[in-house]
Amino acid sequence: MAESPEEVAVLVQRVVKDIRNAFKRNPHIDEIGLIPCPEARYNRSPIVLVENKLGVESWCVKFLLPYVHNKLLLYRQRKQWLNKDELIDITCTLLLLNPDFTTAWNVRKELILSGTLNPLKDLHLGKLALTKFPKSPETWIHRRWVLQQLIQENSLPTLVTKGNLGAAPVERIHRLVQEEMDVCSEAAGRYPSNYNAWSHRIWVLQHLGKLSVKVLLDELSSTKYWVSTHVSDHSGFHYRQFLLKSLIGRTMPDNNILVQKQMVNEQNPSLQKEEESEAAEAACAEEQSMDLPRHLKEELELCTDLIDTYPGHETLWCHRRRVFYLQHHLSNKIPLLNVVLSSVDSSDETLNHSQPSPATSHMAQAMDVDGLNESSSKQGYTQETKRLKRAPVQDSLGPELEYRFIDKVLSTCRDMEQVRFATAYRKWLVTFLGQ
Repeated sequence: MAESPEEVAVLVQRVVKDIRNAFKRNPHIDEIGLIPCPEARYNRSPIVLVENKLGVESWCVKFLLPYVHNKLLLYRQRKQWLNKDELIDITCTLLLLNPDFTTAWNVRKELILSGTLNPLKDLHLGKLALTKFPKSPETWIHRRWVLQQLIQENSLPTLVTKGNLGAAPVERIHRLVQEEMDVCSEAAGRYPSNYNAWSHRIWVLQHLGKLSVKVLLDELSSTKYWVSTHVSDHSGFHYRQFLLKSLIGRTMPDNNILVQKQMVNEQNPSLQKEEESEAAEAACAEEQSMDLPRHLKEELELCTDLIDTYPGHETLWCHRRRVFYLQHHLSNKIPLLNVVLSSVDSSDETLNHSQPSPATSHMAQAMDVDGLNESSSKQGYTQETKRLKRAPVQDSLGPELEYRFIDKVLSTCRDMEQVRFATAYRKWLVTFLGQ
C-alpha cells in the first residue's frame, strides 16, 4: 500500500493514465461505479473495464481524489503548471469521483471555449457522472451550458433556424431531444424525486424541442409508464402537468401566445423566417387541438386507475387537482393560473412571467384549500367564482363524475390516508366550483 507522497504520486498518475486508456479502448462507456475492495491487489490496476462498464476499486479513491483535487487547486492558484492534456485527464478523473466540484467544470468550460476540448466529450462525461451521482446539480448546470454553447454556435439543429442555415431535419432534432430525454429518464430512475433531472428535461423541451406539439405529445405518451411505476414521485407528475399546460398554450393562442413566443425566441431574437415557422406550428397545433379534451380525459382516467391501485399517495391526488383544473380551464376558458397545491409548482413559472391581476388573485388563493380557514373562504367569493357557478350545463358532467369518484373511494377504501386525501379533494372541488 502506497503511503509516502512519492508513492502516492506514482500511484495516482498510473490510475489517471489507466482511466484515459480505458476511454481510448472503449469510447462507448455508459456507466461508472465503485467496486468494493478494501485492499489493493498485487500488480493489478484498480481500473476495471468490462464491456461498457467502468469500475474503480474503492481502496484507491482515498488516494486518488485528494491528490487530483489539490493538484487542480494549485493550478487555479497559479502555483503549479499543467498542460492541456493533463488538465483534461485530471478534471475527468476528479469529476467522475466528485461531479459537484464546480472548479473542475469551470476549467473544462475554459478548455471548450478555447477550442481545446470537444464539447460532445463533456456531454458524455456528464452522462457517466450522472450514472453514479444522478442528482448532481453542477453536472446538470454544466450540461445545459454545453448545449447552449452548441446552439449558439449553430452546431446543433433547432426547430427554428436563421439566415442561410436553412431548416434542420426534423428526425435529427427528434433524435437529439430523445438522447437528452433518455439521460433524464435514467437519472430520474436512479434517484427518487430527482427535481434536477426533470427540470433539465423541461429545459430541453423549451430550448431544443421549442415546445412543438409533436414533441409534447410524444413526451406525454412516453412518460405514462414511468409515472405509473413511480406513484410517489411528484416531479414526474409535475412534468406531465407541464406538458398538458404547454399543449393548451400551443392550441389556445388567445391565452398564452405572447408568453410562448417570448419563451421560444428568447435565445434567438433576430429570426428571419419566424412567420413561416409560426405558420407551420399553428397548422400543427390546429390539427392537434381537437385531441386536447381526450388527452385530459385520459389523464384523469390514469389518475383514477393509480389511486385505486395504490391508495394513500398524496401525489396522485395533487396531480388530479391540477388535471381537473386544466380540464375546467379548457372547457370554460377561465384564466390559466398556477394552481397552489401542497407542493411548489416552480417550473410552471417559466410559462407565466406576468403577475396575476387583482381579479384573479382571489382565485389563486382559493386553490390552496388545505390552508384555508372559514373566513378566508368567504373572502375568496368573487366575481370569478360567481362566473364559475354559471358554467354551461354540458360541463357539469365533469364535476359530477368527480363527486361520484370521491364517494366511491370514501365508501370502499379502508386506508385512512386515502380517506383524508379524498376528503381534502372534495373540499377543494367545493371551493373551486363555488358550490
